Amino acid sequence: MAAVVDLVDVHLVRNGATLLDGITWQVGEEDRWVIIGPNGAGKTTLMQILSGHMHPSSGTAELLGERLGRVDVFELRPRIGVTSAALAERIPRSERVHDVVITAAYAVSGRWREEYDPMDSERADELLQLLRVDHLADRTFGTLSEGERKRVQIARALMTDPELLLLDEPAAGLDVAGREALVATLTELARDPYAPATVLVTHHVEEIPVGITHAMLLKQGRIVAAGPLADTLTDANLTETFDIDLSLSEREGRWTVRAV
Repeated sequence: MAAVVDLVDVHLVRNGATLLDGITWQVGEEDRWVIIGPNGAGKTTLMQILSGHMHPSSGTAELLGERLGRVDVFELRPRIGVTSAALAERIPRSERVHDVVITAAYAVSGRWREEYDPMDSERADELLQLLRVDHLADRTFGTLSEGERKRVQIARALMTDPELLLLDEPAAGLDVAGREALVATLTELARDPYAPATVLVTHHVEEIPVGITHAMLLKQGRIVAAGPLADTLTDANLTETFDIDLSLSEREGRWTVRAV
């Protein structure tokens, strides 16, 4: 199985601060990873490298068979679907929902004078239906609830049929009902054999969808543990990651955690 992500001894230093420290990690074509860690662990920084928006200070980072520093990132980025709070902020609130999705074909946010063919429009319609927000196609992005915006962003991330899907805290800001509805949708994606390799970032084990295959626990820019989900997501590893005694439980593929 080919590696979609192949990082070898990756370090990233900014203004004298080490944000990532010796990350060696691979993601396979059929993998669904979750990255968990406290604030400041380096999760978002790692996602910036995975999306081709940052380069390591040292070490090597290969994405989709291309090495950062030797590839035109503007050709690489359309092959990677991304959802994040930063991207959501760039979407005009007056933008029609259908256009929020279809503009991903040109890697822009905010429709202007681009021309789209009927296949692009059909693809956007299919993804809105897949994410169960097709009834919102003519609404403006700014009128949506937070949960609806999250679903529209995932539809946008899938627009280019990416080979790697990055979901940076997709459930952040949702209430319990919104979170559970989103996790159900992410479960469908994780279980879909035709879905791209996926990396999901979260602070909360309750947000891990069924179908995730692997986990990485990250702390202060270093990997605490990484590997198959059941072997990696343990009381001991979570306790080390968050510096508090934690007890983990699992039921029907969903996880919860509490302090001891």
